[in-house]
Amino acid sequence: MFFAAVEADASEKRVSSIELKGSVNPASAQYFSRALDKAQADGSHAFLVELDTPGGLVSSLREMVQDLMASKIPVIVYVSPSGSQAASAGALLMLSAHVAAMSPGTETGAAHPVGMGGGDKESDVMSKKAASDLAAFARSLAEERGRNSRWAEEAVQESRASSAQEALAAGVIDVVAADRQALFRAIDGKRVKTAGGEVTIETARAVVERIEPAFQEKALMMLADPNLAYIFFLAGLAGIYFELSNPGAVFPGVAGAISLILGLYAMQMLPVNITGIILIVLAAIFIGLELFVTSGGLFAIAGLIALFAGSLMLFSTPGTGIELSFLVFLPVFLVFASAVGGILWVVARSAARRQVSGTEGMIGESATVFRDISPDLAGKVFLHGELWDAVSDSHIPSGTHVFVKEVKGLQVHVTTKQG
Repeated sequence: MFFAAVEADASEKRVSSIELKGSVNPASAQYFSRALDKAQADGSHAFLVELDTPGGLVSSLREMVQDLMASKIPVIVYVSPSGSQAASAGALLMLSAHVAAMSPGTETGAAHPVGMGGGDKESDVMSKKAASDLAAFARSLAEERGRNSRWAEEAVQESRASSAQEALAAGVIDVVAADRQALFRAIDGKRVKTAGGEVTIETARAVVERIEPAFQEKALMMLADPNLAYIFFLAGLAGIYFELSNPGAVFPGVAGAISLILGLYAMQMLPVNITGIILIVLAAIFIGLELFVTSGGLFAIAGLIALFAGSLMLFSTPGTGIELSFLVFLPVFLVFASAVGGILWVVARSAARRQVSGTEGMIGESATVFRDISPDLAGKVFLHGELWDAVSDSHIPSGTHVFVKEVKGLQVHVTTKQG
């Protein structure tokens, strides 16, 4: 019994898996690459990608395909669960996989390239060149994996899309499976060609190990969402316009600057590391301005937000050994934020404290009447070791203790009542 159990355990293969949801962008490409490298380093038998994407950037797609083509273990791209899609860039990623699979009720295709603005004129030379280039890329992927290259070209040139069953009948995918267990049973024993040679897939009794995205990857994938990109970009432009129209408003300017930078990153106009550097420089400027400009703490808050986002982006390479550990970053950031908050509190408290020097500092001070004071005749008071001309609303005899109510030039207005 003991030896049988050991043999059964030894026959189990480990399959590393990830979920790719949302757009294909640099952050998701980084997550894909890191997870695939980890799966190979850990000795996983295969790498499973559960995919649901409307598409994304061609540049990020090419990075993912290059990593997939160089993989020495089989990569399984599975469009799941039911209702999901592998559209545009997702369709090409699926074509490049060693095993392409879909759940019932899913769809793929519609890979015609679209510019950032969304418009695409049929006569536009650049759009035709981009479509032809991507079509050739799709054909090459389909041919390399023995799939329907005509369908791949039509998916790009004519935005052809297919359901799971249609894709299977057209020779675009290898299997339609309702769930992961059915998928593993269906592809068990299939031979595929990887960068390390031919491999026989053994997944009937596979144990799945999920590789989760790092905190930086989650944050950057969320920021790269097209909806957030649109909001950030427009909010940034609006904030900066309002600040220029109403100088000194502060909040629109700082919020607009940070939003615009994040919007440019989200639309992939700025590389992630450059975005991080810009945000950290912006944080230093904002925190420095807080010491010289009265903003009610807005500059400091904006600076801390920019510092947080910039720090996450500056070292956004988890698994490489040079990433910024969240366990190190968070305590250091909290200590720094506390220090900045403490400085601002001291400054605010000092500003709110009653003036203790100059004529303003004399308000409320006690003095002794040296010469009688009456409403129609100024007298003298002994104040801070000096004699001052003094007036009052009532008669005050000499020797009386009084309090300074107001200072006008070299004359003080005094009263017998404190406060």
